[in-house]
Amino acid sequence: MYSMNSENYYSSENALKYMSVSQFKSFMDCESKALAEISGEYKRESTTALLIGSYIDSWFEGTLENFKSNHSEIFLKNGGLKADFAMAEDIIKLVSSQPKFMQYMSGDKQKIFTGNIAGVLFKGKLDSYIPGKCIVDLKVMRDFEPVWKDRHKLNFVEAWGYDIQGAVYQELVYQNTGERLPFYICAVTKEKVPDIRIMKINQERLDYCLAIVKEKAPYYHELKTNGGIHKRCEKCDYCKMTRVLEVIDYRDLTPELYSNQNEGEMAQNEDNNFTIKNFVEIPEFETKGEKHNKKSKKKKKIKKQGKKIKIELNFKE
Repeated sequence: MYSMNSENYYSSENALKYMSVSQFKSFMDCESKALAEISGEYKRESTTALLIGSYIDSWFEGTLENFKSNHSEIFLKNGGLKADFAMAEDIIKLVSSQPKFMQYMSGDKQKIFTGNIAGVLFKGKLDSYIPGKCIVDLKVMRDFEPVWKDRHKLNFVEAWGYDIQGAVYQELVYQNTGERLPFYICAVTKEKVPDIRIMKINQERLDYCLAIVKEKAPYYHELKTNGGIHKRCEKCDYCKMTRVLEVIDYRDLTPELYSNQNEGEMAQNEDNNFTIKNFVEIPEFETKGEKHNKKSKKKKKIKKQGKKIKIELNFKE
């Protein structure tokens, strides 16, 4: 019988067979990027922020020395830790001095659960699982300030999908144990003076997020296994790297700003007293080749063909 473990958890085979929370969130952000990650065409860059989180994770797991031996880039030439990782040591000292924080993080480390949500196989790796009591996830954050996402200010838990993570983890544990346990986040910031919190995500929010997962997971699984037309976000690094350049209307960069306006017309701005109407798209200019007169060495004027823009300014008193 097939058994998933820490050695094969991140394998390409399991990435194709199972949906994970990170994969699900990647699909939500950009379907094209998610598929490229699964196929191996695109790989996310390993950032210092991620390494700091992994550094602290490995300390909780008791594998910090192995982490250090596998990441020589965290050291200075003299053998000392670089500033970012010296700060990680300060964070470790802080959390280890907080008995309640350590109590919540005292469960089984990196416990793997698998299950089936809406007909899709899911996997999850829990930071701290305390049987019969709770599920806890460790987060090392820049700060706890709200995050701007899709032109909206959100609580960082919702902005980064930690509520979706909690919903999936809770469901997987429930399917395996019959217990629907509360989900907590143990979080600490990387500020000069780190902040530290223990947060619970209420059940109503977890139920709402699980409904989202059940709705979207079958579609993402179909894209992953059978292909199909997938959407590009046109904002992520993968979309920038693979963009096929074409001329667009400048308003297409921020369609949400013009969602309530008629096509081909700009509504009056509150700060102006006129309306621009009858927008006509300009075709690409065609340029005739330049001819050089060897005697006069003068260039003929370049002729351009195009359509005119008709602008009506309706001034108001």
